[in-house]
Amino acid sequence: MTKSRTLLAFAALALSAAASSASADSIPGLRGHDHTGITVPDVKTATAFFTDVLGCAHAMSFGPFSDDRGTFMQDAVNVNPRAVIDEISMVRCGYGSNIELFQYQSPDQAKTLPKNSDIGGHHIALYVDDIAKAAEYLRSKNVKTMQGPIPVNEGPAAGQSILYFLTPWGLQMELISYPKGMAYESSAKTVLWSTTEPMK
Repeated sequence: MTKSRTLLAFAALALSAAASSASADSIPGLRGHDHTGITVPDVKTATAFFTDVLGCAHAMSFGPFSDDRGTFMQDAVNVNPRAVIDEISMVRCGYGSNIELFQYQSPDQAKTLPKNSDIGGHHIALYVDDIAKAAEYLRSKNVKTMQGPIPVNEGPAAGQSILYFLTPWGLQMELISYPKGMAYESSAKTVLWSTTEPMK
């Protein structure tokens, strides 16, 4: 083997080893996304919106949690030591992962919700089979909806349609639908998880 071929072989081996070690890095036993936690101003009102309007199912509620003298709240969940979790409510929405609703009290609690453009901005998206019907339903319930549904016709996300909406307390949410899949799937090594094929 010539020197140049030897170098190429070692380079290929190094790249292969690097790729394999990078792909091997993972939390042991990782299965997937279990839940998203959201702090709300009134947990009972929020639970009622998720169940009575959106159609999610309430699974359980628990709490309160606090530590009057120590630093448990700070050490466990990174909040002010005197913060109090009044109640936690868990809901399940269709075939997606769970949503955990918190009601907190805290001396340093911020009460302004972040915009999508803010660091830490977020939204919860729900998959629906017929986004036009879903949009009409939300509007019939006097839910504030943004422009749309908006179809995406170009790029890797082509095939999806989206509609943003707001909960009564201002949480940003989204309806999304892609009944025929998205364009990226034809050549992707990794396909995004979908509620329509949860085991895929």
